[in-house]
Amino acid sequence: MLDIFSEIKVESPVDKIIRQIRTLITTGELKSGDKLPPERKLSEKFGVGRYVVRDAIKKLEFYGIVKTQPQSGTVIEGLGMVALEGLISDVLKIEENDFASLVETRILLEIESAGKAAERRSEEDIVILQNALKAYEDKIIQEGSAVEEDLLFHLKIAEASRNTVLKSLMLIITPDIVKSFTKLKVCNDDSAKEIIDQHQQILDHIIAQNPEGAREAMKNHLKDILEFSKKMK
Repeated sequence: MLDIFSEIKVESPVDKIIRQIRTLITTGELKSGDKLPPERKLSEKFGVGRYVVRDAIKKLEFYGIVKTQPQSGTVIEGLGMVALEGLISDVLKIEENDFASLVETRILLEIESAGKAAERRSEEDIVILQNALKAYEDKIIQEGSAVEEDLLFHLKIAEASRNTVLKSLMLIITPDIVKSFTKLKVCNDDSAKEIIDQHQQILDHIIAQNPEGAREAMKNHLKDILEFSKKMK
């Protein structure tokens, strides 16, 4: 008898804000170029803390729906309504049990982006990647956890691949991977040193412009998380 019922999913405040902004855009009340009110005023209007508003805006930025400009605030980007509707709907449907799918998608993207980065990286890319790796190391030393810094390093590899589609796809799935990593406690302090070494190996192959070496190093780096995701199916 229980099989005919479905679990009730309660939306988080962040998802409710995203849904409301989506509705305002699809109805035309918010248009490309419109400026959102400041975080303080939005938090008062929504009845939530400013950190909740900030998280929602950050997620919308990942998807290219809004853009925050220094000194100017947050503005609506010119994304097609059909694409927007489908994108946000898919984002809000991603649940905990889709973690394995996210990981599988990430691995496919990451292996190829590492190979392309090794082929196409510039000297500037090397500096950016070195800085991203150092940021990860510093955060580990200070706080013992650096999930966002870890994924930022991977996003910078995608940027170095010079493939805008790869980069965009990584940006789409990244927020939900961060959320799942944190909730499921995938990473732990004991693995930090090993991850740093693996990142360095990937970077070394990118610097040496060794595509196959970079792909293999990335595959090796992600094998543990792949095994973890398989256990969750």
